[in-house]
Amino acid sequence: MKKIISLSALVLISIFHFSFLDEPKVGLNIGDKAPELKFPNPDGKFIALSSLKGKIVLIDFWASWCGPCRMENPNVVAAYNKFKDSKFKDAKGFEIYSVSLDNQKERWIGAIKQDNLYWTNHVSDLQWWNSAAARLYQVNSIPTNWLIDGNGIIVGKGLRGPVLDEELQKLMK
Repeated sequence: MKKIISLSALVLISIFHFSFLDEPKVGLNIGDKAPELKFPNPDGKFIALSSLKGKIVLIDFWASWCGPCRMENPNVVAAYNKFKDSKFKDAKGFEIYSVSLDNQKERWIGAIKQDNLYWTNHVSDLQWWNSAAARLYQVNSIPTNWLIDGNGIIVGKGLRGPVLDEELQKLMK
């Protein structure tokens, strides 16, 4: 009887253990599950990256004071306008989760308006380079970004200019 119980327990443990092998590890490389982010928007409401599950998401790190970021923003806006309602292989729609490394709320909000960043997922802890999001994603220069699929898996990173558009095209049906 003990052998049957022990064998049954071993089988259950093996099934339990191997069921987690299919789950991708959380990390910052292509193929990894993107680390969760949850930060306040300009109104103080917290927005979780996971709330965008089911959509292709560009996690975009930028700041109002960053010249290269501001020069890249028209490309991000163009991609958003082109793909926001698109149907992808494993996702419906495209969203941007903008993480600002600003430390002045007024400048951050002003840049959002001035650059026509009309999507709603703008977040910042207003901690400049000490941003918890920047530390988690090991951001040491901006602009930088990660593209994740509808399941939160990283499918691209550092996509600027026309390369972002090309990668989004590849993910379409």
